[in-house]
Amino acid sequence: MGSSRWISLALAIVGIALQGELWLADDGFRKTRELRRAVDEQQLQNEELRARNSALDAEVLNLKHGREAAEERARTDLGMIGADETFYQVVPPERPVGD
Repeated sequence: MGSSRWISLALAIVGIALQGELWLADDGFRKTRELRRAVDEQQLQNEELRARNSALDAEVLNLKHGREAAEERARTDLGMIGADETFYQVVPPERPVGD
């Protein structure tokens, strides 16, 4: 009966040591938790990039197949105007230096 008690005690000590290493070691539970968090963040970033890429794909298709989209882009991004359009520039009045 005494030897089985010592074996049980030895197994309990080994079990506690293994649990301690699992929870406290650098490549144990903490590392796994950090890696899972990093994977979650990367998946979120990937979803955002997928949405942005979808919008860009739609814009490319629109620019390839629609003249109006290309003209709108030229107006907003490049400041171009059409042949039958008149360009007006509004300049705010200058303020005196003392104001």
